Amino acid sequence: MSARPQPRPGIMQIEAYVPGKSAAVGVAKIHKLSSNETPLGPSPKAIAALKAADHFELYPDGSATKLREAIAAKYGLDPQRLICGSGSDELLSLITNTYMGPGDEGLYSEHGFLVYRIAILAAGGTPVIAPEKDYRTDVDALLARVTDKTKIVYLANPNNPTGTYIPFDEVKRLHAGLPSHTILVLDAAYAEYVRRNDYEAGLELVATHDNVVMTRTFSKIHGLANLRLGWMVGPAPIIDAVNRIRGPFNVNGPAMAAGIAAIGDDAHVASAIAHNEQWLDWLTKEIGALGLKTTPSVGNFMLIHFPKEPGRTARDADAFLSSRGLILRRIDGYGLPDALRLTVGTEEANRLLVETLRAFLGRDHA
Repeated sequence: MSARPQPRPGIMQIEAYVPGKSAAVGVAKIHKLSSNETPLGPSPKAIAALKAADHFELYPDGSATKLREAIAAKYGLDPQRLICGSGSDELLSLITNTYMGPGDEGLYSEHGFLVYRIAILAAGGTPVIAPEKDYRTDVDALLARVTDKTKIVYLANPNNPTGTYIPFDEVKRLHAGLPSHTILVLDAAYAEYVRRNDYEAGLELVATHDNVVMTRTFSKIHGLANLRLGWMVGPAPIIDAVNRIRGPFNVNGPAMAAGIAAIGDDAHVASAIAHNEQWLDWLTKEIGALGLKTTPSVGNFMLIHFPKEPGRTARDADAFLSSRGLILRRIDGYGLPDALRLTVGTEEANRLLVETLRAFLGRDHA
């Protein structure tokens, strides 16, 4: 009997990405605060564009021309230097597969997005991890681990799941320390939420260098997570190379229509920013007042740290909250078993979360 088919070496080393849970047994109403989704939902204009989509029997524009033009107009970019994908996750995988292979290294910070490791291993590369300081990317630690084999450095700024960021001066210092053959991938999925004077997403770096790209998403502030839509901007040679392995119809027509409408709705984005700014600050203060430590965040989510004391751990809190319809994100896979990641939700969900945490901490743990 012949042996059954086997995956190529390295594939079975990959731990499949496990998304945040979205349900709890026996609970009438669920508040899903596990996946960094916007509580405001998508732009009404995006919903209208989606509903108006038709001709489902026809293939979509394989180049996403109108969507790229809309993005370019919004940010002052050259549409020829843009590529669209099924979420920014696909684009991260595409650029990794384009530039990395066996013997190459991909570098990222200790609590960086799990998709980086998956993409590196899937391409046959070797993941290299740099330690962080206080849950924040350490540029010196990254640069100390750059070798001749380093093909890509991934920087999520702000970072998921920590919510921390590094100033633009530090991003530029990181890039300046990289060899010219190494690509710096700026993952700016949460850039729209940041309200800090020393932060920039990094479009300037992309525009002026041959080895920097940026990925963005419609899943977060634009509320189109279910449609899977993202984009990447980079130097023309890199975009050309990635396009050669991109599937010809990787973005569907209704998603493109919704994305064009969403990126043009400045008022909806402004509402989402204002809501997040108000309730992120409120949650930080209220949870801190309960005696729980939080990591300062600039995104639409935050880390809540729990003690190791039996009955008060992150696992215990997760079970208690879930039983009451509040779904947060366990982040053991990020090396943070003593924390839960909380997405900023609606006013109702935010207030209920604090009340339920208070009940959890106040109960008898003997």
